[in-house]
Parts: sequence; structure tokens; C-alpha cells
Amino acid sequence: MTTPAVAALKRAFPRASLAYVVEEPFRRLVEGNPDIDEVLSIPPRQGVFSFLGFIRRLRREKYDIVLDFHGGPRAARIAWLARATLKVGYELKGKGLFYDIRVPRSREGAAVHSVESHLNLIRAAGIEVNEPLPRLILPAAREGEEARIDSLWEEHAFTGAKVVVLHIGAGNEFRDWGARNLGELAERLAGLPGVRVILVGSGQDDPRAEEIQKKKAAAVLSLAGALSLIELREIIGRAVLFVGPDSGPMHIAATTSTPIVALFGPTLPANFSPWRARATLIERPLACRPCKQRKCETKDFRCLQSITVDEVLKACRLYLEIDSSLDSSL
Repeated sequence: MTTPAVAALKRAFPRASLAYVVEEPFRRLVEGNPDIDEVLSIPPRQGVFSFLGFIRRLRREKYDIVLDFHGGPRAARIAWLARATLKVGYELKGKGLFYDIRVPRSREGAAVHSVESHLNLIRAAGIEVNEPLPRLILPAAREGEEARIDSLWEEHAFTGAKVVVLHIGAGNEFRDWGARNLGELAERLAGLPGVRVILVGSGQDDPRAEEIQKKKAAAVLSLAGALSLIELREIIGRAVLFVGPDSGPMHIAATTSTPIVALFGPTLPANFSPWRARATLIERPLACRPCKQRKCETKDFRCLQSITVDEVLKACRLYLEIDSSLDSSL
């Protein structure tokens, strides 16, 4: 969600050279971004000598501006030690000395979308951000990545089908709609005329995917743990609909033109809705939301668990253009 800010910066200074620092596992998410001139990757865990060598490399470049979109301990140290002319970061406890300009992440009494927070760093540096605001950007699939999805599409005869991508992962129990709900939704979607369902998630979601597949094996394919993030984007981009909780895959879906049905539990759409995407957001107006996802006050995770399969399916039908009378699973 930093990519709209990067695009706004490049739009304001088209001749500027922009370098993006990222941890190695996520390099592919920015490598090939048209607004980024150089990707500087660092390992997730870095020894002292490796870190100091990286800082020396940054200092040799003599950057004019460093923008810390992350705010974590290592990112703050990089921003501070790089010796840029101007250092901009968030107003975070214990990190005030790291930056020349500090920006609050939120305004009192008003939620700020994560993308807007990043854009506010650009504005704080005195750079004008013009409308329309940029969309989320991910690099296009490379030839080999695209060929793999082409082969998969042909192998499973998806051409001409209404493919729905269903994210069955969650990250934690607070954002987990539950195997039962996901299974029933997958079964009912797969029972609709012309609809095929692709299950996506991490390798840890394999047991859940296998259980969901049992009832509609011919119409449900699991790719949980089998895709890179760029391949996931390619799959979503070819589908007619993405369904899932507030998550990384949901934001990846927002980089495509594919519509989204998103389920929000402990988090708020005001902070994390799919940015500039065609989407239906389903949530419950509970007083305990948002929460820090450490302890459920109601002990039953009702913010998500009270969302019914019927209402999610109804939202899906609007995008699938299928009348409710044609639902063979009812």
C-alpha cells in the first residue's frame, strides 16, 4: 500500500531516481514497478557488519530525501543513518529523533486509510499530491509466471467459466471466518451455473482446502501454498470475483480490475478497505471494533462469525449476475 505514494512522488518529480528498500522475500512485489528505479533488498535478519555495510552503501548515494513508510526499529535506523538531506517518518513513541519531519498516523476522531497515511508523508515533505490518487501497483507477471498460469487455465478448462477466487486463510483467529463458513460458501458457489472456485492461501491452509474440496471436487481447485504472490495476482486478474477477509491477498486483488467481496472483522474499512477497487464490504457495527487482535472481548469473535454465508453469497451473486432462483444448492 506504499505504491500510490511512490507513484505520486514520481509524478511530482519524473526525473528523480527512486530507490526502494525492501526485505528480500518481498523483492518481487516491487521489482519491475515502473515508478521505482532501483530495488535495494536486505535479508529479514541482518548481522551488525552486514547492516553497517548497507548503511555505507546508502551514504555513498547522498540521497536528498528518505521516507520511512514502515516505522519499525530497523527501518527507523536506516532512515536516520542514511544521512539524507531530509528524513520523514511517522510520529511514533521513542522515534522522534530519527526524523526531521514527523507525521501522525491518524487524526483525532477520524480514521485514516493506510494509503492516505503514506501519501501524507509525501505531503509533509512539501510535495504536492494531485488527483486522481494513484491505484495500488504490482509488477506484471514475467513470461515464465504467465506461462505457468496459462497452462493451469488450459489444464482445468477455466476458459469461459466464471472463476471465483476464495481466500481461505486468515493469519490469526480474529480474522478467520471459519472452515465451516468457507466450506459452505465454496460448495454453494460451485453449485451455481458456470462457476468454478479456486481456493488460495498458504501451505498451512492445505488441510482446510482438502476438506472443502471433498463435496465439490470437480468444481473446486485448491492452489493453497502453490502460488507466488505475483502468480496469485495473475490468477485473481483472470477471475470474475475475489472473496476473502481483510488480508494481503485482498489488497493484491485491489491491484487488478477484478471485483472484491471483503469480510471485515477486527479491522475497519476506513483504515484498510481495498484501495480504489470495485468492492462490496461486509462488516458488523460493533462497539468493540476495531480491536488490537489480542483478546476477544465477547469471546466468540462475533465481528466475523455473525456474518452469514447467505449474505456473502448474495453479494457474490451481484457480481456473478446469477439470479438467486438458479442456486442449485438451496
